Order: sequence, then C-alpha cells, then structure tokens
Amino acid sequence: MNQFICFFLWALLASGASAQASRKYFNDKQAPEGRKDLEVIQSSLQEALPRARAATVCVALDEGSGSGVIVSPDGLILTAAHVSAGVGKKVTVVMEDGTELKAVTLGLMAETDAAMIQIIEKGSYPFVEIDRAETARLGDWVFALGHSGGFDKERGSVVRLGRLVRIANSTFQSDCTLIGGDSGGPLFDMNGKLIGIHSRVGAQLQLNMHVPMSQFITNWEGMLKKEFIGEGPFAERPKKGSGFLGLATEPRKEGGLRVTKVGEKSPAQEAGIEAGDVILKLNATKLENREQMQALLKEMAKGDEITLETTRRGKAKIHTFNLGAR
Repeated sequence: MNQFICFFLWALLASGASAQASRKYFNDKQAPEGRKDLEVIQSSLQEALPRARAATVCVALDEGSGSGVIVSPDGLILTAAHVSAGVGKKVTVVMEDGTELKAVTLGLMAETDAAMIQIIEKGSYPFVEIDRAETARLGDWVFALGHSGGFDKERGSVVRLGRLVRIANSTFQSDCTLIGGDSGGPLFDMNGKLIGIHSRVGAQLQLNMHVPMSQFITNWEGMLKKEFIGEGPFAERPKKGSGFLGLATEPRKEGGLRVTKVGEKSPAQEAGIEAGDVILKLNATKLENREQMQALLKEMAKGDEITLETTRRGKAKIHTFNLGAR
C-alpha cells in the first residue's frame, strides 16, 4: 500500500482514538448514576473553569452589554453578530479582572449570528481552544459562561451547567440557564474546548440557542477580512446615507463651514460641537462648501465613526464620534 495512504489512515485512526480517549464517560449516560458520577462531573468543571473564565470577556455596548471569548493570544474574540453591532466599529471589552481594552469589530454572519472582534491593544491574552473536530454529541454535558446582566467584578462571569438537547447544522440547543448579557458568550464541552457561542436566549431560561464552531470555521477568512456575510435577522447591512449628524452650516470665504445650529440631543451636540464652531475637515478631507460635506455624508451609514476637525475662537479641536440614525 502507498506509504502516504498508510500514514493518512494511521493519522485518521489516531485522531479518532485520541478524541474517543478524551471523551468523558458520563456523557454517554442518560443520567448520573450516583455520587461518583456527580463528583467526576464536578471535578471536570473545576479543572476547565479557570482557563475558560480568564478568556471570557464582557463587550460594552452603547445600550447594555454582551459577552465574548478570546481564542488566540493576540486577542481575537468570537461573539454573536447581534452583539458586535456591525463591521469596523470601535468597542470596549472588559477582562475578568476589570481591565478595559480597546477593540474593533471584524466580520459577521447575519444569518447565523456569528461574529469576530479584535483587541487592538498589543499584548498576550488568555485564550481557549476551539473544538475544530466537532466532537459534541447530543446529550453531552456542557457549561456556559457569560457576563449575565453586565460586568460585575466581584462576581465575575457566571457559569451554568447543562446538556445539549438538540444539534442541527447551524444551531446547538442547550438547557443551560442564560439571561440578557450572556449573548455572545462561550459554550464549552467538559474538556474546556469551545463548541459554541450563545445566540438566542429563550423565553424559557433553560431553552437557549448557540452558534456551533463549524459556522465560524467555514467563514473564518471572510470574517477576518471584515466581510458582512449574508442577509439575516441578526445584523442589518449598513445603508449609505442613513447617518445623522445633526447640525446646520454656512460657508466661509476663508474656507471651512461655520456651524449655525446644533440639534438638541444630536450626535453633534453630544460630541461637544457648538454654534459658531468652524468645521475645517471631515475625516481628513478639507471642506470648501456644504455640498461637499453632504456628499461625504451620503457615503456613510448610521453608526459609522466620523472625525471633524474644528476651531473655536482660534483653538483647534478634533471630535470623533458615531453618526446617529435619521
């Protein structure tokens, strides 16, 4: 037999044997049969939990918060698309010890609720291993982590133990108890490998949906490239021209635009812009007239980050903020 084929078969068998050897015996029981089984489940959780909790983060949003989990030492985070809130958005992630880090959203899958976030501050971060071999089986014991209700340093991330009650191509369902704030958080097998990301929190606390790792792996490169993949209920594709700034201007002979009015509670007002300010540049583009500014805004969508360079009584200032919705 060809040596390459022999080696391939050996590697395949070895991989299968390794996966079988690491599979916890209690997964194949309908229910724990006694104290020993319960103690083994408990010890498995205790062994896997420290590393899993260290890598689980809170994702701070404009309204509320979600969760995510770090999967590489350079700070790549997997989360849910409805948590990341779009592509190329600046967000803050909070580590288990309360450390706040700057991050940016990468790509997402609108149909299945998968997304990536990248920490942009240099460092080496705690991370978890992904179950790339798709070893999860119906009935397996699992545990869920998430920052339920938001970040709480004294409490930390919350752990819930449960079992897989349904497995489909693009969805896992577990009976772990999840609530708001857990969305985007990790679902682990009892070896501490990441098998899913929390997506939909059910009306009944014990019925929750998770995005399996296969959905992330299939679209890994596209999400790394900040692609908005598919059409679906979990993320809205940005619509050009939907961004709202909230100010009125008039041209100046000297160049730039003088602000004549700022809308109440508008993005411009919240960014600190006042009537009388002079806008010199929008996203580094020098402004000569209102039509030029309007043309630039028509290419932007709600939520997009904008930078205005202004002067106020001769003092230069830079305002960076996000456009609102019309």
